[in-house]
Parts: sequence; structure tokens; C-alpha cells
Amino acid sequence: MVAAQAGDRAAYETLLRDCMPFIKRVARGQGIRPDLIDDVVQETLLTVHRARQTYDPNRSFTAWLGTIAQRRAIDGLRRVGRTRNREIYAPLAYENHSDPSGGPDEAVFHVDHTEVLNSAVSKLSARQREAVERFAFQSQSLAQAATASGRSTGSLRVDWHRALKGLRAQLGGKD
Repeated sequence: MVAAQAGDRAAYETLLRDCMPFIKRVARGQGIRPDLIDDVVQETLLTVHRARQTYDPNRSFTAWLGTIAQRRAIDGLRRVGRTRNREIYAPLAYENHSDPSGGPDEAVFHVDHTEVLNSAVSKLSARQREAVERFAFQSQSLAQAATASGRSTGSLRVDWHRALKGLRAQLGGKD
């Protein structure tokens, strides 16, 4: 690990490869299911990579690695518990339910609403229309939109809020 901290790539690759059996033993000792052990190994190796500079060469490497592996194993157990509480394995459930997208009437309804919305957006000022296109249609973040447009985040935010106000006024109570 000391050589890896000094920048020796070959030593680092060897270290990570040699750590895998130890991490697997720790994961099994924590009660991780066999099909999830590789996930714990991967998470532990990522943590080792991110925290490698925190290792103190005057202390035991296996104790340091064991602590990280135990914590990632516990995280894995928590993740499995959350998943088990929220998800249900029912492969036939999907086949037994009708398509929620609706029929042709709903498709026409969707097209009509799209045309109304596009018409309302086209009536906005160019700056407001740009804000709507970047935030709502392209799903850009504020920082991405500012970089792409060359405008300040404050200017974009103001135009976004003015556009929403204008759209509400144009569309009235319509959804």
C-alpha cells in the first residue's frame, strides 16, 4: 500500500487484486449472501481507491481494509433490507395488468395538449422561450443551461419564472 500511495501503478493493481479474497472472507463473515459478495467487493475496492491516502503506514493494513470491508458489507445488508421491504417479486403481475397508456382517445388528447402548449410557448419572448426549452424540454440543469446559452444563472432563472407566469396566464386553468 505504501508503494501504491507513492504512485506505483503496478503495486496498486497487485494490491487491489490481492485484497479481493480477504474482502470476500469479511463479507461472508458479515452474512452477505453469496450472490451479493461481488457487489461488496466492488464497493470496498472503490472505497479503498477513494480513501487510499488516509491509510497510515505505521498501522495494520489488514485492520484498515477489514474495517472498510465490514462497513461496505453492512451497507450491502441495509440495501438488501430496504429492497426486500419495498419490492415484490411478481413476474406475472406485469402481464395481468392492462396498458395504462390508454387508447386512441387519450392519444388524441395528448396531441391536442401538445399543440396548445407549443402554441403558448411560441408566444413567449425569445429569452423566456429559451429558458423553457432548456429546462423543461431538454431537462438541463441551471448550470448546464447557463453554460450552453452563455447567460448568467440569475438571468435564466428570472426568464424561467416569467415564462411560467406567462404560460399560466395563457393556459388559464388548463392542465
